[in-house]
Amino acid sequence: MTDAVALPLAWAVSPESVDSPDAWELLREYYTEVADRYYALHEDRRATPEEIAEGLAQYPDVHLAPPHGVLLVARHGGAAAGCAGVRLLDERTAELKQVFVRARHRGRGGADALLTAAESAAARMGAERIRLDTRLDLVEAIAFYRRHGFAEIPPYHDDIYAEIFFEKRLSR
Repeated sequence: MTDAVALPLAWAVSPESVDSPDAWELLREYYTEVADRYYALHEDRRATPEEIAEGLAQYPDVHLAPPHGVLLVARHGGAAAGCAGVRLLDERTAELKQVFVRARHRGRGGADALLTAAESAAARMGAERIRLDTRLDLVEAIAFYRRHGFAEIPPYHDDIYAEIFFEKRLSR
């Protein structure tokens, strides 16, 4: 008789259309989570369905399509578990957008897999650096980006929800 050994489920990351059902659901969950955290911090409540719909319309994901962008979907054991977007800001600069891993899949390497794939996608598009913005209350994201070599930079746009900006040089 042999003892069964549980092996960790593998992550697979691949490009996917923002219009696919899995991508749409992941992007909606991402926006709902960040909106809920914002409203909890500033107004002691969750976002309403109307605010979620308004926010999704205000920040469309059409820029995450080839040839100047990509949406990456991470699957864990075959199930859609996370996403990350990359878009070119100019010929040498990419921007990281909507990095998200569903709560039940966190702590298993999904964010690392998404970031690695996003950096590779940005380099394939010709970028020499990748930038991002986030909010100060998203402390897990800030720690994650710093841990992965991103350095704080001055603001590169004026979105009212962007409070801290980062950049990382990409290896070619």
